[in-house]
Amino acid sequence: QVRLVESGGGLVQAGGSLRLSCGASGLTFSRNAMGWFRQASGKEREFVAAISWSGGNKFYANAVMGRFTISRDNALNMVYLQMNSLKPEDTAVYHCASKYSSPDYYYRQAHEYDFWGQGTQATVSS
Repeated sequence: QVRLVESGGGLVQAGGSLRLSCGASGLTFSRNAMGWFRQASGKEREFVAAISWSGGNKFYANAVMGRFTISRDNALNMVYLQMNSLKPEDTAVYHCASKYSSPDYYYRQAHEYDFWGQGTQATVSS
């Protein structure tokens, strides 16, 4: 049974930082591309960042480019999202997702992913 569990969310002031973590079990993590998505209250889920299973390819949404960094540790079955210079508009529930894939691929569309975590709330106050 595949399980993705996010952690690291919380309340932070604008300009602050959070580091989200996602632990994976029940899958061959090192053969899965990973992604982060977010959903603000009353809005549709949106893509944030993605990373290939090799870690060599990454992609970011324009809204977070230069502020967020996605990384992974295949030995620990973990993927991370370092969020710096946070803005109130970054407030959302953040979800990680996995997709079994070829080494250098990443994915930006939610429907392409196989499994999802329950999410962790990040709230940025102004």
